[in-house]
Amino acid sequence: MNRITRALALAAATVLGGAVLAGCGSSTPDTQPAQSVPASQVAVADGSEADVAFAQLMIPHHAQAVEMADLALQQGTSPDVLSLASQIKAAQGPEIEQMRGWLGAWGAPEQMDGAEGDDHGDMDMGGMNASGMMTDEDMNSLMNASGEEFDRMWLQMMITHHQGAIQMAEQVLADSTNPDVIALADAVVAGQTAEIDAMQQLLAN
Repeated sequence: MNRITRALALAAATVLGGAVLAGCGSSTPDTQPAQSVPASQVAVADGSEADVAFAQLMIPHHAQAVEMADLALQQGTSPDVLSLASQIKAAQGPEIEQMRGWLGAWGAPEQMDGAEGDDHGDMDMGGMNASGMMTDEDMNSLMNASGEEFDRMWLQMMITHHQGAIQMAEQVLADSTNPDVIALADAVVAGQTAEIDAMQQLLAN
């Protein structure tokens, strides 16, 4: 098993472990809070402004990563790029649905009102910045690339995209007290850091 394969395996294991924690971090408690509300409902029912902003900004951020992964699965040539694309899509698709579920439970809209930024550019709202997003021009350039040029461009763009997601996750970790949000943010930081390491190794080879 080479270094890239090990890095990809580590990233997959990290994302899977984070998803398990995020999905069941507060379920089936032995005791209940003072007001007799099941603990499994407390986290999802209590979404702070920071939690809502994180979900509202991370959903389109993840959605673009899935879009980029789909492009790689169609146009990529490197087996490592194809493997990473499959891994990213498998991890981030379910996370999108998880965050949509949170927003529904919190009574918050999926789209953030008054978000600054255009189309796929950086969006800012309430002090939280959805950085690392590709512009329409970036995405068009990627779609028009092929072969090794596509693989290299995809890796460079996905690294930038992941770095933005990590910044968002680290910000909500500093602001949130919601255990489910914290578990997902921890999984984003750990999983995407490992994927960045793998992608940087691929670019260096």
